[in-house]
Amino acid sequence: MNTPASLDALKLLQDRAQQERDRAASELRQSEDRLQRTRLMAGQLGDYRLEYMQRWSTRFGRGGAIEIVHCYQSFMQRLEEALAQQQQQVEAGERGVALARQRLLQAELRAASVTKLIERREAELRRVRHRREQRQDDEIAQHLALRRSAMHS
Repeated sequence: MNTPASLDALKLLQDRAQQERDRAASELRQSEDRLQRTRLMAGQLGDYRLEYMQRWSTRFGRGGAIEIVHCYQSFMQRLEEALAQQQQQVEAGERGVALARQRLLQAELRAASVTKLIERREAELRRVRHRREQRQDDEIAQHLALRRSAMHS
């Protein structure tokens, strides 16, 4: 039923849908920020690995004790593991951003749907009000015409 009360309920629903949309947008921004920080850390770790490899390759070119080579290999293995873990975090962050985008899109669609429904209901209420006013104007005009004809008879 199209009543002002049902319109008020829809406006309350619209407010909630807009709040949900705003929350989803905020969560997306936070997810994107986390992903950016994770990517930055992965990049820095990759740069450090490259620098470390270059530094030690020149040292190994001059010869080195086998213990140092073992330490280098052990550290490189741990560094590779850290890089792999960081890459997993980047991938998880990308999935998180994709999910947050999906939630935002759904929230935007809900908010837009409620807004469109409110617009249609308001237009219908205006049409009903206009028809009522037109009917009243017609009745007044009819009464006036009847009065005039009764006065002239």
